[in-house]
Amino acid sequence: MKKKDLEKYEALLLAKRKEIVEEMELLKKSTLDSTIKEASGELSSYSTHMADQGTDADEREKAFLFASKSGRLFYHVDEALRRIKDKTYGKCQECGQEISQARLEAVPHARLCIACKEKEEKKKALGQ
Repeated sequence: MKKKDLEKYEALLLAKRKEIVEEMELLKKSTLDSTIKEASGELSSYSTHMADQGTDADEREKAFLFASKSGRLFYHVDEALRRIKDKTYGKCQECGQEISQARLEAVPHARLCIACKEKEEKKKALGQ
């Protein structure tokens, strides 16, 4: 892969990484760092209704799932940046063939070519 292309993908990955960090910080500030009492805006020390507590717990669980998903994406973006440094970026980790430019444009952290990704998805679907 040309140096110019690598620089373009590195810039895309760094921008995505920054976006993920900002998203995770926002989730942390808005949901994960606050207590149920703080999140509800209640100043009273009296307990809130059980239904409100259930809703708050559900919102916190959703925020945790979003953070978990963002964490996995962060890992994949970091791994792609590592591959750029190692000069292995753009090669399928399964078959060794070049990953198409169109795929890298759509998913700059892709580690598999389309054919190998399809095989992986079929295995997951079959539970293997």
